[in-house]
Amino acid sequence: MSDSVINHIVSRAPAPGSHISFFRLGGIRTMELTELHVRAGRLAVWLRDLGIDRGDRVGILAANRLEWVLLDLAAIRLGAVTVGFDPAKFDTDTGLRERYRLGVLFTDGPPRAPGSRALAEVDAAAGAPDERRLPEPIVYSPDDVLSLKLTSGSTGEPKTLTASVGSVDDDLRAVQEMFGHGGADNLLVFLPLSVLQQRYWTYSALRWGHDVTISTYEAAFPALRRIRPTVVMGVPGFFETARKHIEARMGGAGLVGDEATARRGAARQLFGDRIRYLWTGSAPASTGTLAFFEEAGLPIFEGYGLNETCIVTKNHPGAHRRGSVGRVLPGKRVLLDAEGVIHVQAEHPVCRGYEQAPPGVSERVFAADGTVRTNDIGHLDEDGFLFVHGRADDVIVLDNGRKIVVRPLEEHMKSSPVIEECVVFCPTQTHLVAVVSPAADPVGPAEERAIAEQLACTNAAFGQDEQIRAVVVASPRFSVENGLLTSQLKARRGRILDAYRSRIHDNQGSIHAVRD
Repeated sequence: MSDSVINHIVSRAPAPGSHISFFRLGGIRTMELTELHVRAGRLAVWLRDLGIDRGDRVGILAANRLEWVLLDLAAIRLGAVTVGFDPAKFDTDTGLRERYRLGVLFTDGPPRAPGSRALAEVDAAAGAPDERRLPEPIVYSPDDVLSLKLTSGSTGEPKTLTASVGSVDDDLRAVQEMFGHGGADNLLVFLPLSVLQQRYWTYSALRWGHDVTISTYEAAFPALRRIRPTVVMGVPGFFETARKHIEARMGGAGLVGDEATARRGAARQLFGDRIRYLWTGSAPASTGTLAFFEEAGLPIFEGYGLNETCIVTKNHPGAHRRGSVGRVLPGKRVLLDAEGVIHVQAEHPVCRGYEQAPPGVSERVFAADGTVRTNDIGHLDEDGFLFVHGRADDVIVLDNGRKIVVRPLEEHMKSSPVIEECVVFCPTQTHLVAVVSPAADPVGPAEERAIAEQLACTNAAFGQDEQIRAVVVASPRFSVENGLLTSQLKARRGRILDAYRSRIHDNQGSIHAVRD
C-alpha cells in the first residue's frame, strides 16, 4: 500500500504552509497542519499511557472542534479505531462504552458515565511538550479497520459496521483525481465529524496540502462570510436554505441589473468570491436547486454513496450531467438487478457485513463477496452516468397494480418556497397523502393557500394514479431535535409515518388542492 493516503499521513509530517481552522460563533482558531501533526503525536503518547493500543476503540461524543480532530488523528497513529457519536442522538448515560466496546469515551459534556473523560483534557495533553518517543508509525493493510460507523437509515437502533482503510484510500485518491485540491483551496466542513466522510477532508489536507475549516451547522453561514472558502461540503437541505437566503438578498441594496446579475451578486455576498465548486450528496438534491446554483455561477456537483459503500459515483468538472449522481468511481462497479435495484461492488469493500444488527439484516444487504444491495432504484445511461429514482421501499403499489415512485412527487412539492420537506404515503393502497414540513412556523392562511396551490400544480404535472389527495402540514417542522430528520437532514420516513399516522388516514385538518 505504497500509495495509501492513511499510511502517508501516519508516517510523514505534512508540508508547511497549509492550515486548519476551527470556526465557532465566538471566534476562530487557526493552526498550521504541521502543528496539528505534532499535537496529534503527543496525544497518541498520552492515549497510549491510558492503555489504548492497536485495535482498541476511542469513542468521541462531541460537537465539531479541534479536540475531535486531534483524537481521531492520534487514534490513527496508534492503530486504534475511532467511534464517533452525534451529540444530537447520544449522551454518555446510555451505556455507550459497554455497547460499542470502547476503551475510552471522550465527551464535551459532563463525563458522568464510568470510563468517560472530559474533552478538555485533550487540548492540554496535545499541547504539553513531551520528550518521550512517539509511537512507531503504524502500517495499515487495506483490510484493516480505520473507524466504526453507526448507521440506522431512517429508523431503528443504529447498526454498526467497520470501515476498511482500503475503502477510505480509494475514495480519497479518486476525489483528488477529480477535483485536484491544492494550496489555493480552503474546504469548509460543517456536518458532524461523527460521519466518517466529513473527516476525509482533514486527511486530504494533510496529504495534499490545502486548507480546511471545520465549523458546525449553526455557524456555517457566518463562516462563509469570514473565511471565503473555495469548496463547501453540504447536504441538499443546506443548499436549499442557502438558495432561500440568496433569493431574499436579490433586489436588495447594491444588487442591480437583470435577475441573473442579481442572483450572481447575492450568491457572491453569501458564499464569498472564491468558490471553485460546491459538493452535495447524502440525499437527493432537487433539480431546481442544482440549476439555481449553476445559474448563480456556483458549480454544484452531486454524488452518491452509502455508509456501506463509501462514495460510489460523483459528478465533477469535465464529467457532469444534471439530474444524475455522476459516473462510477475507479475501483467500484454498479450492477442493476431485474427490478432496477442498485448493487455496488468494490475492489476494497467497506466491510462484509454489519457488526451489530438485527438477525438477517446483514444477509439482506451484503453478499458473501461484499457486494452491497443499496435498496435504491436507478439506471445507468449510455455514457455511464447513474440516475437514482428512489428507494425500493418507497415504491408504492396501488390496488390496481400500478407502481408509483414517490421521489419525483416529493421533489415537485418541495419546489415551492413554502415547503421545506415532503414525504408521500399511501395509507390504503388507493390514494396518496403527503406530509410536508413548512419552510417556517407558524403556517398562516397565506402559507396554507400556497401549499394548496403547489399541490394543484404537482397533481397537474403527473398522471391519474399519481394524484396526491391531501397534504398534512407538520407542526412542529421536521428537525434533528424532534427525531424526524437525520443528522444529515434526511427525512426519517418511518418516524414521520408514526407521528402523523392518524392524520394521514383520516385527512382531518388536511389541505386539499385549489381548484379553478
